[in-house]
Amino acid sequence: MTAAFDGKPVLELRGIRKTYGHHVAVENVDLALGREEFVTFLGPSGSGKTTTLMMVAGLQQPDGGSIRLDGAPIEGQPPYRRDIGMVFQHYALFPHMSVRKNVAFPLEMRGLGKAEIQRQVTDALELVGLAEYGQRLPRQLSGGQQQRVALARAMVYRPALLLMDEPLGALDKKLREQMQREIKRLHRERRIAVLYVTHDQEEALTMSDRIAVFNHGRIEQIGTPSELYERPASRFVADFLGDTNFFSGRIANVAGDRCLVSLGEHRVEAMLSDGLAAGAEVVVAVRPERMRLLAAGAGGIEGRLTDVIYLGAARRSVVRLADGEYFATQPPNEAGAPGPAIGEAVGLAWDPRHAIVFAR
Repeated sequence: MTAAFDGKPVLELRGIRKTYGHHVAVENVDLALGREEFVTFLGPSGSGKTTTLMMVAGLQQPDGGSIRLDGAPIEGQPPYRRDIGMVFQHYALFPHMSVRKNVAFPLEMRGLGKAEIQRQVTDALELVGLAEYGQRLPRQLSGGQQQRVALARAMVYRPALLLMDEPLGALDKKLREQMQREIKRLHRERRIAVLYVTHDQEEALTMSDRIAVFNHGRIEQIGTPSELYERPASRFVADFLGDTNFFSGRIANVAGDRCLVSLGEHRVEAMLSDGLAAGAEVVVAVRPERMRLLAAGAGGIEGRLTDVIYLGAARRSVVRLADGEYFATQPPNEAGAPGPAIGEAVGLAWDPRHAIVFAR
């Protein structure tokens, strides 16, 4: 669910651009981040997501456009004058300082009194569950504990905005999932706006109010996790966010927001994308979990089952058609009911509402 704007976004990016010589790293990025909203920048390496974050932080300067925090331009301000907290992938803790001194550092830089610093540091460490670790050095902590110290340091002075650049990249899967829940809890309790960078699709879907998918320096699509997953605006978004089957064909007929697509000798119905008409060469995108695996002769596109992959909570069937292999994901068979055997003929089908057509 998207956090509602109160009429004055905490952060606004307008036409942000960044180049390195002849290479355009970020091109014409616009974004408004609501108060208390959690927005994730998602995309492959080199897509511009981290460069955009670094320009917001003040660690890089844009070549064009404007950055406004609480309505005031900040692109000319140094990082320490921006009311922004930052958490890096590798924590960036001072190894010679205790946990308390690490967390106190940004408060000392802002000239707060000793008593107030001690109070705020204690509150921050209690918030992240490390109240008893204040005198330890970073090397005496686990990776997850070090990440919590970095979070406490970034949030201790209650900035208007918290930036996080791949903060969980160095953690194992179970610890990553634990820290995802922890970050969301802190986000809710502190009621702080968060701008988060990751290349992990599951992480983005789990944590975000909205996701901005970057591609070649531009935002390809921005929306809620369900909007992007269920209704991707481009083939790139459909391909990058989750797993997708792509069937090549030609539009035979158009009726409203749906179309009939010829896939060889088969005709299938799907949702139409803007700008496409009868005769267009297209691909039909269908998520594996939206596919139905049918017995031979029961309809659908005919193929042959070549493999079944056990995934614990699901099983993935690999079906070979004339032009390649496609995937269908279903829950495990109930009560051990046998499914089709490898090598048997099967059919693939789907509800047209869950299939989207894109230009090929």
